[in-house]
Order: sequence, then structure tokens, then C-alpha cells
Amino acid sequence: MRFSRKAVLEELKNLYPDARPELNFRNPYETLVAVMLSAQCTDKQVNKVTPALFDRYPTAASMAAASVDDVYPMVKSCGFKTKASNIVEACRLIMQNHGGEVPGTMEALTALPGVGQKTANVVLANAFGVPTIAVDTHVFRVSNRIGLADAKNVEETERQLQKAIPKKDWVAAHHWLIFHGRRVCHARNPECGACTLQPMCKAAKAAGGAVITPRAVKKKDIQA
Repeated sequence: MRFSRKAVLEELKNLYPDARPELNFRNPYETLVAVMLSAQCTDKQVNKVTPALFDRYPTAASMAAASVDDVYPMVKSCGFKTKASNIVEACRLIMQNHGGEVPGTMEALTALPGVGQKTANVVLANAFGVPTIAVDTHVFRVSNRIGLADAKNVEETERQLQKAIPKKDWVAAHHWLIFHGRRVCHARNPECGACTLQPMCKAAKAAGGAVITPRAVKKKDIQA
């Protein structure tokens, strides 16, 4: 079957019509903190720690007043102490520069410690409804495998996806690609035989029907 971006996107939409964030959050503050914790950590693990964390620190103001040494034990299972430090310092800057409200622009978000372009894109999309395409490990791997992009880095992948996908579908497509990466197009041993995208997949076609060598970017190479 001839590769068609439109057909690929339609199939992803059909496969994952209810694709959505798998992190739990209720407002921009919780979105920012949860996404910061999710860097190099599973959403499942983040969701285990955030209920108690948000119960103790329900606002940016309360987090800004917290001690890193108090926050870290609550989020230790999600990574290094730097995460706790970045979250507390980010909230202090939010209080100082943004009146206690999480900012809704790329420039302001990426000025916060621990917030790179990917994290900012996720926050903008899910907290403020801004059309973005955040490129995490799954989005990078799947989009380059199936042929929606042909890039060697995250930045170029994002630019190519913005051209390949209608803007109205940017946020949804981000979730479609993540769901497909988590459920079918794994970094190791992708389930090509069960994948309905296989007839259109450029990597599967090049490999003679199955992706033998995973094309993936390491998590450490994805900017927060």
C-alpha cells in the first residue's frame, strides 16, 4: 500500500479515538508539576505520588513556600532531587513574576527551571488549549518509523510534524502517537504483525514487513 499521511492519521484516529493525557491533573499548576515529574519517569508512577503531593501543596503559592527537603521525599520515586528543586524554584518564580498563575506562553514557561520545549508544549496544549506537538520518545520513534517525519533530532521532528499534520489535529495526534508507541510500536520488539499501520509503514516496508532494528531516541536526549 502506498504511504499516505492522510491515511496514517485517519487510522491513528480510528485506533485511538479517546486518546488523552494519561497523567492526572486538574489545573495549570498541577499540569506543570505532573509533566515536570514525568521526565524520564512513567505516567503511572507520577500518578502514584501526585495525589499526596497536591493534597499537601495544592497551589503554586504553597509549593513556593515549601522546602526542597520536604518535597523531595514525596517525589523521590520519580527521579533525582533536582526535580523537586526545579519544581519549588519554578513555583517561586511563578509567584514572583506571574502573580501566582502558571504562564501560558512558550517564552515564559521555558524560562522556568526544569522546563524545556517538550514540557512547555505539553502544558500549553493541555492547560491552555494551545495547538502544539510535544515530541517525547514515543512521538519521535513512531512518527519517524511510520513516515510522518524523517528527522534525526527532536526539533526537526517537531517542525516536520507541524507541516505534515493539520494544525487542528496537532494535540490529538500527539496523543495518538503516544498511545501507539506504548501499545504497539514499542522501542524494542514492536508488534508489527498486529499493527494495522504496517501496510503503510515506511520502516516496516524497508525491513520487509517488520521493524527489526528499533529507531528510537534515548530519553536523555529529549529535552524536558
